[in-house]
Amino acid sequence: MTDWSRLHHAYGTAEDVPGLLDSVSPDAQDPGWDKLWSRLCHQGTVYSASYAALPALTEMARQWSPADRAMALCLAGSIVASTDRPYGDEDPQVTYASQIYDLAQLTEESLQDPGLAGNPTDYVHLLATLLSFQGVEIWGEQLDGLNDEEYEVPCPVCGSENFIAFGKYGFFSTTDGMYMKPTAARKVPLRPQAPAALDGLAQRLHSRALADGHPEIAHKLTYVFGDAQCAECDAVFSVEEAVIARWG
Repeated sequence: MTDWSRLHHAYGTAEDVPGLLDSVSPDAQDPGWDKLWSRLCHQGTVYSASYAALPALTEMARQWSPADRAMALCLAGSIVASTDRPYGDEDPQVTYASQIYDLAQLTEESLQDPGLAGNPTDYVHLLATLLSFQGVEIWGEQLDGLNDEEYEVPCPVCGSENFIAFGKYGFFSTTDGMYMKPTAARKVPLRPQAPAALDGLAQRLHSRALADGHPEIAHKLTYVFGDAQCAECDAVFSVEEAVIARWG
């Protein structure tokens, strides 16, 4: 049995974690989720209590329906994906391999839930969560840029910060962080990858998004795995490589 008094979270001893886990509901608006998230994955940092909560989150997700288990899955996924482990070097992929395998299967079920067809935001969250459980580095945490419709990355040549926008404001790179407002700032069109030329992770994500009924997500992925031109020095660079370089 876990001795929570010997474990810690963001605010100190983890003795309050079991009560929070027992009382939280599937409702994403349940304040218990904010309390758990702030304790167990505070601004992306994980603690000894974070990993100890994985079995409970797994059981919680197993008991809830595919449509109701997103919060448990996403919190577990963020814990597993975190590389900010100042209080130890425990590898959850080893210590909690059984739970992570089950969590991946439960996430697969949720991704196929018909209710996600009209909710691309939650779909991206769950897809990123699945990548976390599969041990895919970087993208388990950074795939959410698809929801923001933006990545901010430095040009690998001149170092200028470029905003890679691919959504309602257009598809371009710019050095102006206020590009969503009327501006005279330079905007350079992005160079999406042709779907047939995608390979590896990019091809897998693109094909999956199409198969799961999310063509808009598949379209955005062609830009995330395409090229951009620096709006400052005109150097052409891979968006994917720039994202990995920033958060790798």
